[in-house]
Amino acid sequence: MAEIGKDIIRAKSLLEAGKLVGIPTETVYGLAGNALNPDAVASIFETKKRPSFDPLIIHSDSMEKIKRWVLEIPEKLKILADEFWPGPLTLLLPREAIVPDLVTSGLDRVAVRILSHPLTLELLKSLEFPLAAPSANPFGYISPTRPEHVQKQLGDQIPYILDGGACKVGLESTIVGIEDEQIFIYRLGGLDVREIEALVGPVQIKTHSSSNPAAPGLLESHYAPTKPFILGDLDQLIQDHQNKKVRMGILSLQRTFSNLPIESQMILSEKGDLKEAAQNLFAAMRALDEQDLDLILAERMPDHGLGKAINDRLNRAAAK
Repeated sequence: MAEIGKDIIRAKSLLEAGKLVGIPTETVYGLAGNALNPDAVASIFETKKRPSFDPLIIHSDSMEKIKRWVLEIPEKLKILADEFWPGPLTLLLPREAIVPDLVTSGLDRVAVRILSHPLTLELLKSLEFPLAAPSANPFGYISPTRPEHVQKQLGDQIPYILDGGACKVGLESTIVGIEDEQIFIYRLGGLDVREIEALVGPVQIKTHSSSNPAAPGLLESHYAPTKPFILGDLDQLIQDHQNKKVRMGILSLQRTFSNLPIESQMILSEKGDLKEAAQNLFAAMRALDEQDLDLILAERMPDHGLGKAINDRLNRAAAK
């Protein structure tokens, strides 16, 4: 079983030897390997049981290093990088040949990010290679936001998990790219779309699901519990199921339900704060999934700010 600890030197040694390590980021925990080592990258896909057509994000600690692995950084994207790196922003950039095809699923752009978690930043500063690091969970399941989540899911397959505590953002990074001078958002995430538009003008959201995605995290069914997960109007959903003799769990933004045949309730933010809700989303979904329930009923969030990204994750969880 993987050890959980704060030993950066051990994590560095394992990664340099081509092994995989669980790492904290401000968004979710990642399953990290040397992005320039095809064997290590293949191990990531194998460990997660992730399809090889779903590309990975590579992570580093500085713009200087990233320039070794990409052909160019268009000016509009550089504006975003200057403002939001380190942070929950991923950019799709034309890649250098040194980046293995397996990382990008053969596509000509690579997803890159400078993350802001201090422990993993320190680790990245000590490495001469970037880390490919998708979420540290079996493919399609709920993303981990605590080290014990990683240990429970993948602990028998990796040697070490770097303990950075609970993730502060709780949603994956926002993925942004450019096509013909138009900025596109390929995955909604921990960065508010309005903050991006304030710097580069109107953007187009292009998060449609695909069996051959242009960016990581775009498959239709993703982030899904093992229990049936139904998204909609909670009042109607509860009414539809309360006479079916099923054990129901409820996931809501801030509402509580009493005097109803509900086994468990998880509230994302008592204040209705979407930032707090994003931070708590995956842990709440996981807590419900681990209980003795027949199904989980969830409500959509207000469709603005980070609510858009939360709804994206809820829609993909319900698609299963």
